[in-house]
Amino acid sequence: MVRGGILVKHAAFNTSLLQYLACPLSKDPLRYCEKSQELVNDSLGVAYPIIDGIACLVPSRGRLVEKLPKDPEPDPAAGR
Repeated sequence: MVRGGILVKHAAFNTSLLQYLACPLSKDPLRYCEKSQELVNDSLGVAYPIIDGIACLVPSRGRLVEKLPKDPEPDPAAGR
């Protein structure tokens, strides 16, 4: 990223902070998505941006993401 003619390297998010962070809406734990560089609440389907290495946990900055369907429970009768 270039700011004011100076090349600025994106700051990396410190994943050890995940133990202290929670979703501001549900208070559920958050998951770090390396691909999108966001913190994700899987139960609500909301992702929060990480800006310059800092989590932006303002509810209005969150975006809705598609919830992944749960794997279906194996049918015990199918194994017979």
